[in-house]
Amino acid sequence: MRFTKVLAAAAITVAGLAGCAVDHSGHQADKPTIRIGYQTFPSGDLVVKNNKWLEQALPDYNIKWTKFDSGADVNTAFIAKELDFGALGSSPVARGLSAPLNIPYQVAFILDVAGENEVLVARNGTGINTIADLKGKRIATPFASTAHYSLLAALSQNGLSPNDVQLIDLQPQAILAGWERGDIEAAYTWLPTLDQLRTTGKELISSRQLAADGKPTLDLATVSSDFAKAHPDVVDVWRRQQARALRTIHDDPAAAAKAIGAEIGLSPADVEGQLKQAGFPTPEEVASPQWLGTDGKPGNLAVNLQSASQFLADQKQIPAAAPLQTFQDAIYTKGLPNVLAQ
Repeated sequence: MRFTKVLAAAAITVAGLAGCAVDHSGHQADKPTIRIGYQTFPSGDLVVKNNKWLEQALPDYNIKWTKFDSGADVNTAFIAKELDFGALGSSPVARGLSAPLNIPYQVAFILDVAGENEVLVARNGTGINTIADLKGKRIATPFASTAHYSLLAALSQNGLSPNDVQLIDLQPQAILAGWERGDIEAAYTWLPTLDQLRTTGKELISSRQLAADGKPTLDLATVSSDFAKAHPDVVDVWRRQQARALRTIHDDPAAAAKAIGAEIGLSPADVEGQLKQAGFPTPEEVASPQWLGTDGKPGNLAVNLQSASQFLADQKQIPAAAPLQTFQDAIYTKGLPNVLAQ
């Protein structure tokens, strides 16, 4: 997605959310509302939502959950000041923190590290067996997503530029429809749509392999800078519930899978298999120097985001990379690691 298109979309507020599913259950007019944007990839965010942990922990607030299809859409909602919290990938966050978007939000949690849950797949019968075979082919991915970033990295590794292929901007469900019609030859996307593509496709490379080559991607949770400044106590409660969800994924995967499955319409058994494909850090790892860091000392995630910003600039996806300080300032470390301790 060109950044001019993103800025144009940001001018839409209520209309900008027209294609999103909103959960208004239990809202009371006399309470302030916390607005959370979520996506339906398997994560602790869905464990929190399904179990209503935030509603229980913050009884003096309404909790409004809005479903989005991609990080680009979450960014648009933040620009339109429609969200307080949002789940999106590291590539859209790097884009959001860079010019021209310069979104005033901060990374407050790590949901997962992409592994086999994001993969480049070629459709059977297309004659594509390697990434080099993609030259001239139609490849779909949600633009401005972690999958888009990973696709560009995979092409670059194999001597191909975006101009050597036909890139098509599609959301996961539209990718599946285009795949089944034969409109596209390959796609880079994530679970749960990915598992459906795998049944009639060949995996070419995964985000886990790209991470090993120095191009890791993550699913992150951000908070509006204004909201974090005004309500640091609420951010702490929200982070504790996210930490609780990560512990559930590690200690009781069956319970986590049941909650996630109820949110995305899959069986717990299917979700348990999908959870094994991503890397879920422990709360202690989230607050380690490798990722968010500790109070006043942003971790290596800032370096990762700056690297992604530079890559996007090199690929002409943004005008220029933002400096490292921009990303260090955008890591919300207040209270870490104590806030995430059991």
